[in-house]
Amino acid sequence: MATLILVRHGRTTANASGLLAGRADGISLDQLGCDQAALAGDRLAAVPVAGVVSSPLERCRQTARLIIDRQAGSPQAVVDPDLTECDYGQWQGRKLDDLATEDLWPMVQSQPSAVVFPGGESMAAMQARSVAAVRRHDAAFEARNGPGAVWVAVSHGDVIKSILADALGMHLDLFQRINVSPGSVSIVHYSASRPSVHATNTEAGDLSWLSNGIRSGDAPVGGGAGQKTT
Repeated sequence: MATLILVRHGRTTANASGLLAGRADGISLDQLGCDQAALAGDRLAAVPVAGVVSSPLERCRQTARLIIDRQAGSPQAVVDPDLTECDYGQWQGRKLDDLATEDLWPMVQSQPSAVVFPGGESMAAMQARSVAAVRRHDAAFEARNGPGAVWVAVSHGDVIKSILADALGMHLDLFQRINVSPGSVSIVHYSASRPSVHATNTEAGDLSWLSNGIRSGDAPVGGGAGQKTT
């Protein structure tokens, strides 16, 4: 199968002020967020990316553009609503410090699979739609570009954490153990037998080894020799 690069959007004005932005309009990258997204683009510049699929929200589209602008070719650009932020309902636009006093907060931390945000979406539904979306796009990129294809999905923290939890075989109730920072890069390879996770939450480092994609196959006993860098 193809190789999926998960990129969280760069920091936003809402992130910096401790607001839960959700799906609100007008939330854009701040200067640090632009720098983080540009760095992700610089790291991916050495990798021929077949396409970039983005959440429709502005902060993700800004991040996607900074990645595409650094590509030597012209990767396909797609917006997919299934990669959008969780619908936090009545929590949207509120301060995280205030939300931490809500009765629902402990369940968000320890049992997210049972959480339905008031007037919004369940976290289980968020995971189901986002995992289905990346698997659908992954199969499509492989069909068009071959098994060595590398593509990028630009999305949001909780969405990416839920995709990584699925790839790692973790129950959604454990997904708060995963950290996904603004502008970070995570790498997942799907195969016929199982997903394999090659990186999570990386904010620096050479990604040129991805130029030839990741080969599917059995996991090497003992860990193997790692990816070829040349």
